Amino acid sequence: MTSTTQPGPAGQRYPLDGRRAWAVWAAAIAVYVLAVFHRTSLGVAGLEAADRFGISSAQLSTFTIVQVFVYAAMQLPVGALLDRYGSKKLLGLGLALLTVAQLGFAFVRSFEAALLCRVLLGIGDAMVFISVLRLVALWFSPRRTPMVTQLTGVLGQLGALAAAGPLAAALSRFGWTPSYAVAASVGVLSGVALVIVVKDSPYADQHRDELRLRAVARTLRAAWLVPGTRLGLWSHFTSQFAANMFTMLWGFPFLVAGQGLSPGTASVLLMVMVVTTVVSSPIIGTLTMRYPFSRSTLVLCIVAAAIAAWTVVLLWPGRAPLWMLVVLVVLIAVGGPGSMIGFDLARTFNPPTRIGSASGIVNTGGFIATLTAVALVGVVLDRVAPGGPSTWDVDSFRLAMTVQYPVWALGIVQVLRYRHKARRAALEADPDAYAAMQAGRSVTFH
Repeated sequence: MTSTTQPGPAGQRYPLDGRRAWAVWAAAIAVYVLAVFHRTSLGVAGLEAADRFGISSAQLSTFTIVQVFVYAAMQLPVGALLDRYGSKKLLGLGLALLTVAQLGFAFVRSFEAALLCRVLLGIGDAMVFISVLRLVALWFSPRRTPMVTQLTGVLGQLGALAAAGPLAAALSRFGWTPSYAVAASVGVLSGVALVIVVKDSPYADQHRDELRLRAVARTLRAAWLVPGTRLGLWSHFTSQFAANMFTMLWGFPFLVAGQGLSPGTASVLLMVMVVTTVVSSPIIGTLTMRYPFSRSTLVLCIVAAAIAAWTVVLLWPGRAPLWMLVVLVVLIAVGGPGSMIGFDLARTFNPPTRIGSASGIVNTGGFIATLTAVALVGVVLDRVAPGGPSTWDVDSFRLAMTVQYPVWALGIVQVLRYRHKARRAALEADPDAYAAMQAGRSVTFH
């Protein structure tokens, strides 16, 4: 069955795309920006964390590995609970966990206690993004949803910008505990806006199918069996991890210890990534809207550009010149907005009552890939530079960063595989809608 029109006015309390929709989205975005800030805050503090906790490179990578593992593992249950309880409750719980986790991280001194804080951070972070996406899907029209989804990703990068710039400066000037404690306190303000403004749906309750807990497994299975959902998952898997791995942990050490840049210059390059994300997101959103049939092709082009940039940098004799590093961070940064295409693919092939579950499945992809890449880089660094951070150099990072290639290869194969399956299923389900999608119209297959 295909749907290209909006629901009728019966039972609709607020208009789609209206002022209330934008207000709800803005309040939810504030929580997401804070979540991205907390998620990436360790990216500029890796060297300080190694000194503070007295840990090796493998233990340092464990912080991010555990955080990302928990995030990825929570996506399926969070997606199912989202369909049951709605975005507002999960955003509130996620925000509370993020605040507690970062406050604890500000004061603990042991590796084990800090690791527990990263677990709580991963759980809280897992509840935020797909909750915001569900609000976007319910409050905005299908035609506008891809652009608002991209805009969500763009504004979320303000959190990464705050981590790359202000947090890095605060750590240098005020130290670990004051910087992280102040950052954690911002969650209180976001919580107030969340409680006052956010509503789960513009429709009356009877217009949203509430799922019983006993139906959670059935919902997840139904979303998983849709080829378009798995195409979204592998698109997310393939395009996102390189940027995530770079910004969440290994980019700053790679630029400083591996490429010989100053911490200030490295921070600027991380901010260049954020600016690139902001600039490229509306372009990718526009292309996604205009060429819905070619979304997976766009993903593959973005990935190919990142692979090319890394290949040049890793083959460069000695340290790469600054201009080449700028090209590198720009091209891998585009993978962030590119990964958002995966959610749009899942939206196309799933009904509204499965958006949370399908989005959770998709979101798992990129973070499983990130988890794999972060872990492998740490393992290789421990092998080639067993002396720890003080012994990292250009050659050790040259070897460590090659672990990305098998991850890319797996993702590309799976995107091509499920693109064929998704297109075939869409054609069989509704040839007219399939033709409309080829012609550039926004359609959904339920």
